[in-house]
Amino acid sequence: MNTLRIGLVSISDRASSGVYQDKGIPALEAWLQRALTTPFTLETRLIPDEQPMIEQTLCELVDETGCHLVLTTGGTGPARRDVTPDATLAIADREMPGFGEQMRQISLHFVPTAILSRQVGAIRKQALILNLPGQPKSIQETLEGVKDEQGKVVVAGIFASVPYCVQLLDGPYIETAADVVAAFRPKSAIRQSND
Repeated sequence: MNTLRIGLVSISDRASSGVYQDKGIPALEAWLQRALTTPFTLETRLIPDEQPMIEQTLCELVDETGCHLVLTTGGTGPARRDVTPDATLAIADREMPGFGEQMRQISLHFVPTAILSRQVGAIRKQALILNLPGQPKSIQETLEGVKDEQGKVVVAGIFASVPYCVQLLDGPYIETAADVVAAFRPKSAIRQSND
């Protein structure tokens, strides 16, 4: 059985030097525990906003650790030190522009400054790499989407497309808790569960 391996990378000068507690990785871990019904293992890294180090970390998680999905948090704005998207694209085989477009679309429902985000989605070998925002609240919104008062999804979160993308990259079959985020795939790609 091919176990789902997920890399989590928090990119922050201050958190990596101990100035304050990293909130990105704990927020992502907690969300994944709620959202995924498929077993998974995590590889976590907390690093500064240094492009060579970000590139090296992403390559290590994909090439050596064999992650199927890598989620980064932080470093996606217009500031000079925000180089996460640049590092991601530098090591990518292909860009997946729809992810960045959808992340900004979701965030625009909450803040007008969402247009300043440079978040990207990309593929390296067998892995999907996604740049998420730095704030735990924004991370959750981006992954789950915009919901109305009844909890109905108004704008799809990006994670709805992640399981099918990983499947297309010959990764493990990922199932999610529909009340958190419903995975979408064409009928022909849906596997019946054995239980």
